[in-house]
Amino acid sequence: MSRIAARRKVTRLTVGADSSRRTDFLAVEEPLEIRLGGSSFVVTMRSPGHDVELAAGFLVSEGVIAAADELTTARYCAGATADDGNTYNVLDLQLAPGVKQPDPSLARNFTTTSACGLCGKSSIEDVHTNSRFEVASDTLRLDASQLITFPDALRAQQAVFDRTGGLHAAALFDGNTGELLVIREDVGRHNAVDKVIGWALMHEKLPARSCVLMVSGRASFELTQKAIMAGIPMLAAVSAPSSLAADLAEESGLTLVGFLRGQSMVIYSRPDRITNDTPAPAMTEKAPSLGISAQK
Repeated sequence: MSRIAARRKVTRLTVGADSSRRTDFLAVEEPLEIRLGGSSFVVTMRSPGHDVELAAGFLVSEGVIAAADELTTARYCAGATADDGNTYNVLDLQLAPGVKQPDPSLARNFTTTSACGLCGKSSIEDVHTNSRFEVASDTLRLDASQLITFPDALRAQQAVFDRTGGLHAAALFDGNTGELLVIREDVGRHNAVDKVIGWALMHEKLPARSCVLMVSGRASFELTQKAIMAGIPMLAAVSAPSSLAADLAEESGLTLVGFLRGQSMVIYSRPDRITNDTPAPAMTEKAPSLGISAQK
């Protein structure tokens, strides 16, 4: 099932030139209803694909589960259309016996947009979900020279972004080796992160000790919270964090890095995890200009 990009006829127009018709690709956005034991829990807008990871990661972010064995089954539900068909947009999850069912107040029984992972929270206190994992004591250390390679490694794997230009991406890196463990794309930045966390859950890598969560956009409060809920000690973004994200990172002992571009970065909390032992490249001395043209 490949529904992450859709073809569409568009008109290409450049000022002062003739317009032209062409085929373009758009990132697909569809609703996903997540059910728990047959009861609707949330409807979110997402890019189809890796839906089980998305749902599992969402449950980790909400504090419902924290281990793979706490989720027993996941299945798409038929009957979503008038002819009893399957749209692959309704996913029913079963929690393992003994796993506490989420409080009904957590249920968000309306559509959340692909831009908002916190829409529907009944109060600001609900946002401060207690994580089962603690990141402050994580012993991760990595050199800045390695960290600056992560954005290019992330970008090189954004295949659907290359076709559509309309997807966010998130990746999980091993902070000790620099290995890219998983990358996921989605129209919603929070969905991309949930898919990464869901992958880690299903591969029994939670808490994600000594790992770095790299995101293609800004570092919002919700992404910082998701990293903490998954036990990830470092969140790095190519753009800016919000003030609330920085406050939460400082309070939780998470290393928050923003503006990770080229050879530089801005560290907002726990800078002790990032070393800077690699010497800067030697500057080559330029010969003085004599103002003589090189052209013959």
